[in-house]
Amino acid sequence: MKYQELASEILAGVGGRDNVKSLVHCATRLRFKLREVSLADAAILKKNPGIIMVVESGGQFQVVVGNHVAEVYKAVNTLAGFGDDAPAKNDDGKQENLLSRFIDVISGIFTPLLGVMAASGILKGFLALSLACGWLLEGSGTFKLLFAASDALFYFFPIMLGYTAGKKFGGNIFVTMAIGGALTHPLMIAAFEAAQQPGAQPEHFLGIPITFINYSSSVIPIIFAAWLSCRLEPVFNRVIHSALRNFVTPLMCLVVTVPLTFLLIGPVATWLSHLLAHGYQTVYAFNPVIAGAVMGAMWQVCVIFGLHWGLVPLMINNLSVLGRDTMSPLLLPAVMGQVGATLGVMLRTRDAKLRVMAGSAVSAGIFGITEPAVYGVTLPNKRPFIFGCIGGALGGAVIGYFHTAVYSFGLVSIFTFAQIIPAGGFDSSVWGAIVGTLVSFMFAAVASYLFGLAPPAEAAPAEAPLTETLLSRKQSVSSPIAGDIVPLEQVNDATFASGLLGKGVAIKPHLGRVVAPVNGSVVSLFKTKHAIGIESDDGAELLIHIGIDTVKLDGLHFTAHIKEGDRVMQGDLLIEFDQAAIQAAGFDTTTPIIISNSDDYVDVLTNGHSPVQEQAALLTLLR
Repeated sequence: MKYQELASEILAGVGGRDNVKSLVHCATRLRFKLREVSLADAAILKKNPGIIMVVESGGQFQVVVGNHVAEVYKAVNTLAGFGDDAPAKNDDGKQENLLSRFIDVISGIFTPLLGVMAASGILKGFLALSLACGWLLEGSGTFKLLFAASDALFYFFPIMLGYTAGKKFGGNIFVTMAIGGALTHPLMIAAFEAAQQPGAQPEHFLGIPITFINYSSSVIPIIFAAWLSCRLEPVFNRVIHSALRNFVTPLMCLVVTVPLTFLLIGPVATWLSHLLAHGYQTVYAFNPVIAGAVMGAMWQVCVIFGLHWGLVPLMINNLSVLGRDTMSPLLLPAVMGQVGATLGVMLRTRDAKLRVMAGSAVSAGIFGITEPAVYGVTLPNKRPFIFGCIGGALGGAVIGYFHTAVYSFGLVSIFTFAQIIPAGGFDSSVWGAIVGTLVSFMFAAVASYLFGLAPPAEAAPAEAPLTETLLSRKQSVSSPIAGDIVPLEQVNDATFASGLLGKGVAIKPHLGRVVAPVNGSVVSLFKTKHAIGIESDDGAELLIHIGIDTVKLDGLHFTAHIKEGDRVMQGDLLIEFDQAAIQAAGFDTTTPIIISNSDDYVDVLTNGHSPVQEQAALLTLLR
């Protein structure tokens, strides 16, 4: 329930249910494919306190909401009536550029697996750490069980990718999973091993020689095979009678696609996989220090534009072909550079809202989720983002110098340190990763603390006497409700109490009515009528939120006397509410009055005396 209001506003902001062509989510973002991007209102969404940032990239309309993205995703799906899954992508005849289509396909295939891939990689890293420290023996039952848990996803990767690729390409997901299963079937693995023996005779399919390859942990062959199957499916459906279609179409897809995969698609895709892996190794070997500096500096820029998805398959392919990946460690300084920059801002700023946001972003960033740090803290303040990128370049150069590699895939985070331990135990590459990451983190943190915030952000101490200039630019806000004044920090809601939404005050109402506290316009009226946004003629943005969690009443006991877009004068009746009924339903009617654009003011002072009367002086805003 707590995410329904946010989901409703997001759905309205992207142009409504019918404008959504497809929806997936990653670690912090809702990734929409819209039919008409012009119908979406990014500016309105960015003003929502529950949304960190809106990004249009790679043919996707991305709404960054933070670590609770899974809950918001479910709320959006439920509200829109999509059910458990958002609508699949449909071909509406619109042409996209090749890069956008590639990024869309890759993100659609790999995003659903990111969580379990990260978990499997972390578990593999901890097992490597346990072996290196002597905590476990490789032959022990404990190690075998945990290793099977960590390796199952990657060993049977073609099956997992068969599911996500089939869904992305719009075909029968169980057929594409079966194709992936054929690639990793024990008979095929045994045939591959037999083909490696000296003097082994080739096997044939209808007279055509078969090239057996070990496809376990492979990436590219199943994606091509799934694409072919999904293209064949509608062709067979058109020519097969509807009474037979349910089993004959899957039969034909399997009979055609599986042999073609072993005879042609698999060998060609495997050749391409090796070409990509060795091509990357050639570029990396040319100068690992420069490669590290470039990746460390540019990775977060790629993330902002969604271009990082083009590199994820390359990392996985390196692990599949080479057994290690040297690209992922270069990203550690890029991630921790932004975390360090965010920490520097948190320690320096006096803005309560920014400090709270930075604190939570640091925690998320340590575990590899940098969107809250980038979109909420470093990028809006510009210089901290640049310092984070410079730190990433310095640390990446160090890690490149030591040729650090990872031996399992996972989100780049603090757990990556466990994944870079080679089979032989700790070596210089591990210490190089630690040193490079610390260099990035410390540089970004110190530089952001000293130089990250522009001087105007550091306001004079609160106890300094107000000048005549400040007094001449003050604005007054009257009380919209008669009642007892409650300091904002005492409100029983962490979002309001923390000041995250802005400075202000709260009132325990005596009467169930809300009047306009200023002359201005109604910029928002929640459909549940429990909250209203007003912009005053002087530019103040006010949020009046009647009660705590009263959104759950879905408008019951509230009556609005205005609508969005109305012009109001101070004292005009806005909303009436049945205070007794709301309290009887178990809800607190304490009403926060928030100045949403508090950052535009030197301070927001409470100057009313409790109890306060309707339209009496309540707040003074100092520009």
